[in-house]
Amino acid sequence: MDKIQAVFVDRDGTIGGTGHFIHPKDFSLYPFSMEALKLLKNQNIKMFAFTNQNRISKNQATIREFQEQFQSFGFDDAFICPHGQDAECKCRKPKPGLLIEASQKYNLDLSKCAVIGDVGSTDMLAAHAVGAMKILVQTGWGKGSLSEYRYTWAEVEPDYVAENLLEAVRWLNHLIN
Repeated sequence: MDKIQAVFVDRDGTIGGTGHFIHPKDFSLYPFSMEALKLLKNQNIKMFAFTNQNRISKNQATIREFQEQFQSFGFDDAFICPHGQDAECKCRKPKPGLLIEASQKYNLDLSKCAVIGDVGSTDMLAAHAVGAMKILVQTGWGKGSLSEYRYTWAEVEPDYVAENLLEAVRWLNHLIN
């Protein structure tokens, strides 16, 4: 496989939290997440946060608070949809607007990028729309995405299903090396 240019990582349910909104000041990473993020950084691959955060539109948090949090975790940049579920935006996953924005900003070939997330009907569909590699983790909503909610993204197969972010990154590293 050609070198992966960037990895997009979902927040809630993928790097930590519960799958539900948690304000950045109260958000906790899973115990293995920093090790996984450091493994990615060691590969010199761009690492981007990729998240829907509709609470921003409800003034319950700011984009800046999320950006600062992602920077503290070592992400190179954060692509955040602040809009509510009913908004007619191009950036709310499963729409691929955040990925397209990143590809334009960083001159990426999205077919040489990977998306790691826990929700099939958002993360995996957005990745599929642009031809990116799809890695589903079973933390957060991941197990449900593979079972009772599989019908919501039935036409798409993940490239890999990982127990968690660390296993996902180790699998990616195996492809790279």
